Amino acid sequence: MGVPARIGIVTIGVEDVARSVRFYEALGWERCRSSMDEIAWFQTANTYLGIFGWHDLAEDAQLVEPTRGSFGGITLAINVETREIVDQALDEAVAAGAALIKPGTELPFGYGGYFADPDDHVWEVCYNPSFPIRPDGRITID
Repeated sequence: MGVPARIGIVTIGVEDVARSVRFYEALGWERCRSSMDEIAWFQTANTYLGIFGWHDLAEDAQLVEPTRGSFGGITLAINVETREIVDQALDEAVAAGAALIKPGTELPFGYGGYFADPDDHVWEVCYNPSFPIRPDGRITID
C-alpha cells in the first residue's frame, strides 16, 4: 500500500499562539471554527496550517531537548498568479508584522521573495509560470 503522497496539515510551533493567530488573520486568512486557544487552524487552497505552541508541539512529537536554530531547513511557499502579486503579498506581510527576508527578485524560473512570520518561520511568495494556478487556487506541477 505505501504511505499516501499527500500533505493534509502543516503545523508550525510558535512562541505565542494568540500573537501568531493575529498575524495570520492580518494577512486575511480565515481561522477555522475547530480552532481552540491551544491550537488554531487556517484553511489554505491545498491544505491546512496549524498554529501550535512550540514547546507543546515538541512535546506532542516526543522530541527530547528540542532546540531552535535560525533556520530549520524548511520553507513554506505561497504560489501566486503574477509578479505584481508577489510584491503586493510581501508588502502586506510586512505590514502585518513580518520581516522581509528577500524582496521580490527575478529568478531563472519566475519571480519571488521571502518573509518571516513573528516566529521566524520562512515563507516564500513566488510566481512560477511553470506551476499554473487553477481557479480553486491549487497549483499544478508537472
